[in-house]
Amino acid sequence: MHILHVITSLYPGGAQSALCRLCMGDKNNKHTVVAMIGGGDLERRLEEQGIVVETLGFTRRDGLFKGFVTLWRLLRSYRPDLVQTWMYHPDLIGGICARLAGIRHVCWGIRHTELESGKSSRSSILTARLCASLSGTVPARIVCCAREAARVHETLGYRSDKMVVIPNGFDLSDFYPYAERKECRRTFLSDDELHLPILGMVGRFNAQKDHINLLRALAELESRGVDFRCLLVGADLVADNGTLAAWIDELGLRGKVKLLGLRSDIPVVMNSLDLHVLSSSFGEAFPNVIAEAMACGTPCIGTDVGDTSLIIGKWGWVVPPRDSLRLADAIHEAIKERASSPSHWAQRRCSAAEHIRKHFTIDRMVAAFDNVWSDCMEARK
Repeated sequence: MHILHVITSLYPGGAQSALCRLCMGDKNNKHTVVAMIGGGDLERRLEEQGIVVETLGFTRRDGLFKGFVTLWRLLRSYRPDLVQTWMYHPDLIGGICARLAGIRHVCWGIRHTELESGKSSRSSILTARLCASLSGTVPARIVCCAREAARVHETLGYRSDKMVVIPNGFDLSDFYPYAERKECRRTFLSDDELHLPILGMVGRFNAQKDHINLLRALAELESRGVDFRCLLVGADLVADNGTLAAWIDELGLRGKVKLLGLRSDIPVVMNSLDLHVLSSSFGEAFPNVIAEAMACGTPCIGTDVGDTSLIIGKWGWVVPPRDSLRLADAIHEAIKERASSPSHWAQRRCSAAEHIRKHFTIDRMVAAFDNVWSDCMEARK
């Protein structure tokens, strides 16, 4: 089959990374990727693997109609067997455009859970509502990356009988426990810091990630006399982020928190940590970073959003969102276990990695998508 994907952009993100892994991991189908906005590191990675990437003119407000027409022409030219869209705007625009271009097989992709007024963009909320009203006619299937995403969107009015859940899968040749974790730490820490509990969070500076919740939890740990270091990795997690720097200073965390910004060596980051913490407050469906950390043998603490509890299982800790005291308690418990019971901690690390190897591999994700696409085409014949 020739699968043509439509996505907003190929700048780093959860949906973009999953799309990239799917296209590069699937050897049975031909893939073409259309990005509504051009650029992004993942665009280059796909092209290096021989996957054609097309970009549209959606970068300016007056480019919407032009981009729509360009997409319609591309679809008429490529004539793919099936169009797979990713996220709300590509679902709406790509789905309608595909049907107008005469393509019978369309699958949507849902990558979010809750949409909160005042935090989620008005455009995303409106587009999701429009998609709900069109879900009975435009897509043949609606692929959700998490069970919670399917549940939430069913309540929004999406057709539940078209939904299928396919969890994200990961290339475990990249994410695995390194033997020399101390050498990884030296990338980010001085020698006199290596013995401390090393915490971290990978995720862009965004209201969804709720960094202030994490920082308040760290300040609570500091007040209890717990010494640690915390690595923050992601877009805008840099020293010249005035808001973030002010929070760190106000909470007395200067010297405890290291801002590393965007990095391409995420497996090294994950292998440097004793504990990965995700403090998100809403909107997460399937947090990739939790699975990536666990695949590297790093136990996780996550807030109870999306499918976080399903991913972590019994090998980590799940706490309510927006509750910095409960988050601090969980971190403190993990640090004490690491110090008092090294054998138990080692077993936790092994079990976390094995859990990901068993349930969330790239092969499982590729096979699941292939089954959905094949079933979709058979159903329309």
